[in-house]
Amino acid sequence: MRITGGRMKGRRLATLKGMDIRPTADKVREAMFDLLGQDMTEARVLDLFAGTGILGIEALSRGACKALFVDRSLRSVRLVRKNLRVCGFEAFSVVVKGDVSRVLKSRAILKEDRFDLVFVDPPYGKGLLPPVLELLQSAEILASPSIVVAESSKGDKLPGKIGRLETAGRKYYGETKLTLYHYEDD
Repeated sequence: MRITGGRMKGRRLATLKGMDIRPTADKVREAMFDLLGQDMTEARVLDLFAGTGILGIEALSRGACKALFVDRSLRSVRLVRKNLRVCGFEAFSVVVKGDVSRVLKSRAILKEDRFDLVFVDPPYGKGLLPPVLELLQSAEILASPSIVVAESSKGDKLPGKIGRLETAGRKYYGETKLTLYHYEDD
């Protein structure tokens, strides 16, 4: 697995063997950042179900000023920290071990941050995306405007609108579907 853009482009990152972690494929990440734009300067990023941390690290490589990574697996948390060290991004990052829903509900860990870009990449086929999207839009942690990128299996049905989150586009890459949601205060 390698970083596809920004100042760390080409840097190889560690991953785990097996199906516990399913990192977003290089081609899908390249396409994702083509949609989002390559310049993430000063963006505050939240990477939920972080796995290897590749999505948040890609944003940091492209200029994001801060990234918060959340995953419930100790193996993933250790892997994200290792990958942040490899890139020298520890000072711009916080890694939290915890259940995504609990972290979003508690907000204690999130403090007063407002995020410009959120990646949500849960395990496929478990119905986790809609409730997490609902929590995101109601947790008062999204900047206005902001973008939420939801990664799912192409067969997963996602709502077009959840509160103030509105679908801004969908793209399909093999079995992977990216759904972009736009958030803006009234």
